Amino acid sequence: MDLVTPDVGLLFWTFISFAVLFFLLKKFAWKPIVGTVNDREKSIIEALASAEAAKLEMQNLTADNERILKEARAEREMMMKEAREIKTKMIADAKDEAKESADKMIVQAQAAIESEKKAAVAELKSQVASLSIEIAEKVMRSELSDAGKQLKLVEDMLGKATLN
Repeated sequence: MDLVTPDVGLLFWTFISFAVLFFLLKKFAWKPIVGTVNDREKSIIEALASAEAAKLEMQNLTADNERILKEARAEREMMMKEAREIKTKMIADAKDEAKESADKMIVQAQAAIESEKKAAVAELKSQVASLSIEIAEKVMRSELSDAGKQLKLVEDMLGKATLN
């Protein structure tokens, strides 16, 4: 294989065409290409900055959401605790009220029983007194039906009586 060296004329025209192309590109295309690349670089930097800002804002929002959730959970727990305390208090109040009501009913029932008992005892005493008077009356009639017995009774009473 034989390496062929290029011809000087070919080198000259290649160099001239490269120089013309380079000059044309520099004159007409280089500034717009560099401007476009710079604009693209700026837009990428701005996009990265806005993405970073969005990331920070998202982190702040996430932190705020977490804080709000914690506050909501704490508030819910506090409300549940208050509700349990209110429930316990209501139950205790209802028990106390029921006990007071039952105690009042017991006192009223005892008072009613006592008054009924007193009324029954009073009626019993009244009946006993009536029966005693009736019996005494019958005994006295039978004893005082005879004049001798009457005189003896009067003498016994006078004997027992003491004069002051």
